[in-house]
Amino acid sequence: MHVSEPYIGGRPARPLVVTGSRALLDEVVRLVAAAGGEADVAIDAVAARPLWLRAPLVLIGDDVAMEAGAADLRRRDGVVLIGSDLDDAGIYARGMKLGAEEVVFLRDADDWLVRRIADALEGDGSAAFVVGVIGGRGGAGATTLAVALSMSARRRGHRTLLVDADPLGGGVDLVLGGEDARGLRWSGLADTRGRVSAAALQEALPKLCDLSVLSFDRADPFELSESAMRAVLDAGCRVNDVVVVDLPRRLDDPGRIVLDRADLTLLVVPAEIRATAAAARVVAAAGMVAADMRVVVRGPSPSKLPAQTVAGCLGLPLAADLRAEPNIAVVLERGVPPARGGRGPLATFCMQLLEQVLPDTGRSAAA
Repeated sequence: MHVSEPYIGGRPARPLVVTGSRALLDEVVRLVAAAGGEADVAIDAVAARPLWLRAPLVLIGDDVAMEAGAADLRRRDGVVLIGSDLDDAGIYARGMKLGAEEVVFLRDADDWLVRRIADALEGDGSAAFVVGVIGGRGGAGATTLAVALSMSARRRGHRTLLVDADPLGGGVDLVLGGEDARGLRWSGLADTRGRVSAAALQEALPKLCDLSVLSFDRADPFELSESAMRAVLDAGCRVNDVVVVDLPRRLDDPGRIVLDRADLTLLVVPAEIRATAAAARVVAAAGMVAADMRVVVRGPSPSKLPAQTVAGCLGLPLAADLRAEPNIAVVLERGVPPARGGRGPLATFCMQLLEQVLPDTGRSAAA
């Protein structure tokens, strides 16, 4: 069973608050509650010792900083020293003695503290492997590849989030046969600012073929905001192993956020001269942001254009020379997800790619 919070002794790990000040304790506990969690409390360094190394985050009041610094507690990451007097310059020296990663002051740093506590409760969002998929021209098959890659990741046991970032596309939910599934769509996140609870997002999204899916509804299209995309990516990365994003060809600001975050970007290009010319324009825009961009050349080629030639014209490494998928058009019309059965050129490529980029993280699908 996957849980978004680390477990200690059979229960979710909680931040440790170390202070003998009732007023400071009340304020910090309030911030922990705002982050959606609970805290363990120790009134001094002696009481803190049993949980010192196991807590995901330690918040120490300045009232016990000198005592804690002299208590020979082992150095560790994730220690924050909290003061209340902005004019106390000596607090920084006490923080260095403790090995604190940050020295902050109540009220002045409340928003930062809530985010830092939430990171400790849910993880820092840095572990998930993010893949952006973009078409070199309209109808290139980017959505099909994004869904197939997500299905394959889930088959390997990776917790997977599939995000539709193309407001004018046909919709990833249609490819999965789940356009009528109940759950949160982008319209419910349009005005999102700041942090989104990863657990709440995961619970609210439709589950299609064992994937968490965020897509658009059938209402009038609207522009995604940068803040909504950033919040969704951050939350999705905290509770998933793989995040796949289906991107629009005409890059908008949310799309650039995805490309900047992506560990890998796949450009899907049919093996055609005109498609290659169109894809060159996409590369000119996306290539300035994407750190690792590779081309998937989709056959068959009417003119026998070699995949290596397409990749060479685009100046990108070749990820795959993908043979035609048998009956793919019929399968998609029926709402049957591509690569669902784990067979065929598409499924084979996706599994090989995942083995290459995530070689040691395969899990049982029941994980």
